[in-house]
Amino acid sequence: MSSDKATLDRLRIDRETSSARRRSSSWLLPVIMVIALLAGGGMLWWTRGAANNTATDKTGPPSATSGANPLPKASEPESRSRGKTVLNASGYVTARRSATVSSKVTGKVREVLVEEGMKVEAGQVLARLDSSNVEASLHLSEAQLARAQKAMEETKPNLEFAQSEFKRFTGLASTRVVSESDLKRSEAEAKGLQARLARQVSEIAVAEREVEQWRQQFEDTIIKAPFSGVVTSKNAQPGEMISPMSVGGFTRTGICTIVDMTSLEIEVDVNESHINRVQPGGRVEAMLDAYSDWKIPAKVIAIIPTADRQKATVKVRIGFDQLDPRILPEMAVKVAFQGSE
Repeated sequence: MSSDKATLDRLRIDRETSSARRRSSSWLLPVIMVIALLAGGGMLWWTRGAANNTATDKTGPPSATSGANPLPKASEPESRSRGKTVLNASGYVTARRSATVSSKVTGKVREVLVEEGMKVEAGQVLARLDSSNVEASLHLSEAQLARAQKAMEETKPNLEFAQSEFKRFTGLASTRVVSESDLKRSEAEAKGLQARLARQVSEIAVAEREVEQWRQQFEDTIIKAPFSGVVTSKNAQPGEMISPMSVGGFTRTGICTIVDMTSLEIEVDVNESHINRVQPGGRVEAMLDAYSDWKIPAKVIAIIPTADRQKATVKVRIGFDQLDPRILPEMAVKVAFQGSE
C-alpha cells in the first residue's frame, strides 16, 4: 500500500514549479529583445560615423605636407551644355542631288562602263549605245556638204567671167559695136550665176546644220555623268533597249543611278502641333539606327512651308555639320531637337 502511494506521488505534476518556470521565461524574452535593439542601434551609429569620416577626408582641404591637388569639380551633363531636348522625331537620310541617268534617244545598249559603288566625275562616259545608223547618216550628210562646197567653187569663176563680159559689153554698147540683145544676154547670164551662187551658199549652210544635227545625235548615244557622285545602282546591261520614256516591255529607262554624297541631309516629318518647337538654324542631335551610340551634330536647314493634310505633319530638312563615309542614303535616323542653352 505504501509503495503504491509513493508511485502516485512521483507521477503527480508539480504545478508550483511549472508556474515558476513560466514566470521566469516571461521576463527573459523582453530583455533579449531590448539587448538586440541596443546592439543594432550601436552598429548603425558606428557605420554612419565611419561614412561621414570618410567623406570628410575625401572632400576636406589637402594637407600642407601631402601636396595633393584638390579634386576637380564635376562637369555639367553634356545635354545641359548643349541645351535641353525639346522634341524627338525620326526620319531618313536623303540626297539632294540624285539622278537616274538615261539617254536622250531610244537605242540598244552597246556597253556599260560603270558598276555599283564606283565613283564617277562630271562628264565621265557611263555607257554607249549602238550608233551604226547614226554614223551612216552622219557620213552621208558630210558627203552632201562636200558636194555643195565643190559646186560653189565651180560657180564662182563662171560668175566672175560673166560679170566681166557684161561690163565689157556695156562699154561697147555706147559705140554701138554690140547689139542690145547681146548686152541683155550677158547681163542675164551674170545675174543668173550670181543667184546660183547665193543658192549654193544657202545649201552649204543647210548641209552644215544637218551635219551638226547628226553629230549631236551621235553624241546622244554616248551617255555621260551629269555630276560627280557614286553609282548606287546599275539598271541596264549590254544588248538591252533603253528609252527616255517608259514604253513597256523589256525597255529600260535608265542606265544607272548616281548620288552626290556631298548633298546628304535628313528629312523628318514633325507633327504640326509640335512644329512651334523647331526653329530654322536650331541645333539637332542625330543618331543613326545603324550606329546607335554615335551622336552626330546637325542643325535645321529649313522648315518646308506646307503641311501634309493626311498625316498632319510638316517636313523639316536637317543638315549635318560634317559628313562621314558611314552616313549612307536612305538610312533610318532619329533626331533630338535642342532648345536654347
